Amino acid sequence: MLTLIFLLLFAGLGFSQNGKLLSKNLVDLSKTPIWNKISENNVLKADFEHLKSLDFYFITYESDGLQVNGLLIEPKKVGKYPVVIFNRGGNRDFGRLTVSTMIMYTSKLANQGYVIIGSNYRKNDEFGGIEINDVLNLTETVKEIEKADSNCIGMFGWSRGGMMTYLALQKSDKIKTAIIGNGPTDLFGIIADRPEMESKVIAECVPNYSENKENELKKRSAVYWGDRLDKKSSLLILCGTNDKRVNPNQADKISDKLEEINYDFELIKFETDHYFTEYKSELNELVIRWFNKRLKT
Repeated sequence: MLTLIFLLLFAGLGFSQNGKLLSKNLVDLSKTPIWNKISENNVLKADFEHLKSLDFYFITYESDGLQVNGLLIEPKKVGKYPVVIFNRGGNRDFGRLTVSTMIMYTSKLANQGYVIIGSNYRKNDEFGGIEINDVLNLTETVKEIEKADSNCIGMFGWSRGGMMTYLALQKSDKIKTAIIGNGPTDLFGIIADRPEMESKVIAECVPNYSENKENELKKRSAVYWGDRLDKKSSLLILCGTNDKRVNPNQADKISDKLEEINYDFELIKFETDHYFTEYKSELNELVIRWFNKRLKT
């Protein structure tokens, strides 16, 4: 009997390790594929000199008993910094989180005094299903990172990562504020605009999709449950009006929903594409300004 109790306790302790940091390995930027783009004659270009003040790490952490890979950026300077969880776009191996992604979307934010952490999600990607736990469990991972203030967490999601951010705001009260760029809010609309998204992504990723299509799409569509987002949080929605991947009306739909419930949010539109190609500088400035106002203070 005592043996059984011990085993049950041990199993319980093992399950409680969600978010446990399993490895943290420093990245040599000069040995990454993006180095030739950000350097000249083996020296960082002017627009990337801020990278000298940052450390990049490949990490592995535990989530639902699985080992999940991710990336981490820390300021080199000693201190305690607010955290921003970055949620990548894409699905499965497409759009995987890389050092390049983190540099382009989050390094200038990190340079302002933030710890940035992101997940590559588990191998069996359900496109907004159980792998949301891989995002939520990062709120535990940061407790093991000395420079991270685990009581001050924001979130930043792009494209599919925006959908993950809506889900996180629905399921957690630990996210003080968030930014979403060109994130889908109505998967029925996504399928109508891009039928291949259903056949080549959603139907392949979502378990038992054909039997539960309507229910599974609604689970992943914030327009149906926007009233369940954490009321203590706030949200900046960024929209490219020339986006061919996520129809700009997706941002309007969630905005209408959030206005109905007096949610604390802003919607800002730019005449640009899915990646804000012509507005990278403006994007960085907006992100920094929002988090400085809503997270640092």
